Amino acid sequence: MKGRPISITIISWFLIITSLMSVVSTILTYNNPQVHKIMELSSIPIIAQYIFMILGIAITLFCGFLLLKAKNVGRVLYVGWGIASLVIGLIISPAKAMLIPGVVFFVIITIFLYRPNANEYFSSNQRELMSDS
Repeated sequence: MKGRPISITIISWFLIITSLMSVVSTILTYNNPQVHKIMELSSIPIIAQYIFMILGIAITLFCGFLLLKAKNVGRVLYVGWGIASLVIGLIISPAKAMLIPGVVFFVIITIFLYRPNANEYFSSNQRELMSDS
């Protein structure tokens, strides 16, 4: 493969930029009483929700960089974390309808991450690593 598919570039930068926006959003809303009021509706403590949020942001940011570097582990980690966070969200979220936009984006991104040109991009990187050994 001669280069990174444009879809992978767009997805990678989308994950990186949205992760950075989430960091800013989390910082700005950390002391907001209205946000805490909504978070209190969940069955888990607010601090645990923040830990889960920060972990998710870090994983998504890391996946974005791995995808740019043609590391297959990036797409596997993204899909694995996406499924795990969706299941956890369905269990603990008091407003399940708010998960719908995230699920739609997750499905679209996953489809593009496993299209034939993306498979070739990630597998060609693996072949290069094998031939360098």
